[in-house]
Amino acid sequence: MRQIDISQVAKLPTIYGTFNIQAFKEGHREHLAIYTDNLSDNPIVRVHSECLTGDALASKKCDCGEQLAFSQELIALQGGMIIYHRQEGRNIGLLGKVNAYALQDKGLDTVEANHQLGFKADERTYEIVEYILDYFGIKKIQLLTNNPTKIESLKNVEITQRIPIKIEPNSYNRDYLRVKKEQMGHIL
Repeated sequence: MRQIDISQVAKLPTIYGTFNIQAFKEGHREHLAIYTDNLSDNPIVRVHSECLTGDALASKKCDCGEQLAFSQELIALQGGMIIYHRQEGRNIGLLGKVNAYALQDKGLDTVEANHQLGFKADERTYEIVEYILDYFGIKKIQLLTNNPTKIESLKNVEITQRIPIKIEPNSYNRDYLRVKKEQMGHIL
């Protein structure tokens, strides 16, 4: 792992409550730890991969923005941490993601579009996530996810429970969610 620069801790007031926020700079990427004051020794943790279109622009093509909102609300109530994982578009970047969207508009599914562009279905890695958890001294977590790859990728932390995220599909993301379940093994 490369040199990691770590910011100071600041308060982040949101519509869900006030969190602490801290940035972890790894090369050109800056990841975030967003967490409550009452972190337990087995906190709820959401590893949320960046999705500008879903998180900030309210895209209906995916369920990312809704998953982030669900996570913030639950963690504000029960305590825990969101690691905002800066690997946009399953780590293909905005340019790749928009090009994949264009291919999806022509009938390809999310996996086919990534492959057409020369990418794997999912290019993400999770070393920084383990670094952040270790930085906070977190050895076991309740992982808020539907993605089995996230479970398998976190080797240096004990996952005591998987908490599912249930989001109602819409007419724009129904096929996307089907592909996540049938081709990518997501537990939906």
